[in-house]
Amino acid sequence: MPRKAGASRLERYVAKRDFTQTPEPRGKKPSAKNGHRFVVQRHRASHLHYDLRLEMDGVLASWAVPKGPTLDPAVKRMAIQVDDHGMAHNEYEGDTVIIWDRGTYEQGGRVAWPEALERGHAVFVLHGEKLRGGFALQRTRPGAKPQWLLIKRKDDEARPGTDIVAERPKSVASGRTLEELS
Repeated sequence: MPRKAGASRLERYVAKRDFTQTPEPRGKKPSAKNGHRFVVQRHRASHLHYDLRLEMDGVLASWAVPKGPTLDPAVKRMAIQVDDHGMAHNEYEGDTVIIWDRGTYEQGGRVAWPEALERGHAVFVLHGEKLRGGFALQRTRPGAKPQWLLIKRKDDEARPGTDIVAERPKSVASGRTLEELS
């Protein structure tokens, strides 16, 4: 029986980590549902950043977004693609991580995923507690750690001139800030 794409992607993630040294979740096997959940975690690692994670093929495809997402279509945010993460990260909150936002998403555009990501341009609509409406990921640099731009689309959910990460810093899971968890 052939292996699922998500299983091999998760194995790469697990192989790179020492779970005796970190409290992060080991990961779960791909979900039986063909869901489209997303999570944005505020993460204090070597640098404070936000992790955008989109459920795809049973894992969470992931990007580190240094300044966090925005609802302002005029602002483009750098997003560095990182290793896929296990589904347990959808619910993980710890000393250095809060669940800043979460919800579901729909794929958009004319090209289906994962082909859209392989081509370097993916469109999606978020239905989160903080982030809503259309977004796009546009690859700007391929390589070992591909760089992308995370862009808010111009739609009814756009909020020009605002800073959602500053306005709403609390976790949607615990109601606390990252500083309050430390």
